[in-house]
Amino acid sequence: MLDTHCHIDLYKDPKLTLEQCEVKKMIVLSMTNLPSHFEMGSPFFKSKKYVRISLGMHPLYADLHIKEFPCFLRNVSKTSYIGEIGLDFSKDCIGTKEVQIQSFERILKLVSGQKKILSIHSRKAASEVLKNLIKYKIKSAIFHWYSGELNLIKEIVKEGYYFSINPAMIKSASGQKIIAKIPRGNILTETDGPFIENDHKPLNPGEVDEVIFYLSKVWKVSAKEVQQIIMSNFKQVINSLK
Repeated sequence: MLDTHCHIDLYKDPKLTLEQCEVKKMIVLSMTNLPSHFEMGSPFFKSKKYVRISLGMHPLYADLHIKEFPCFLRNVSKTSYIGEIGLDFSKDCIGTKEVQIQSFERILKLVSGQKKILSIHSRKAASEVLKNLIKYKIKSAIFHWYSGELNLIKEIVKEGYYFSINPAMIKSASGQKIIAKIPRGNILTETDGPFIENDHKPLNPGEVDEVIFYLSKVWKVSAKEVQQIIMSNFKQVINSLK
């Protein structure tokens, strides 16, 4: 199974969770919320074949961004994966809007022209996020748990960016409308674990079966064919690193 956005370091037993991903041969991109978290966790990922750790600067932690940025600079050359980064203009986060924008633009300027894959947070800020990705000529970006305007999806696709779909999205009317607008060639899968739960238990990395079966139903193809499409899409993303 492919999981392009989860947070292994936030599970109760991160080491065990990481080892289970490797044993099951699951391809997982593990996000971090701050550079210091990446620095602390990266030694555990170095020998792994299937799991990669991403260097993050989450907009919800904007109050810490200035303090954390030297750590980001220190580690940006150590990974091809950047995330979770982005903007959040929701009610709870609008107070740090300017700091968020400053941090996001600083990161995009830093990685512009480099072979990096970005996992993007864009709650209530999708238009601003897209504008900046284009401004800094970012080649490879994945919009994680997209909840923005439907009419913006076409523009995002035009730029060659992707969307990672999780089980929570397929269970809401708004999420289903968004998924219906995304071309098959731009869809990836994610769990956003441990934040998304099933039967009051956090989803484990790679538990995207519900997404696969949902897409199988709406696309009117077999689950196996959905998996093939998703993996083909991911190979296209990975090719941007070559």
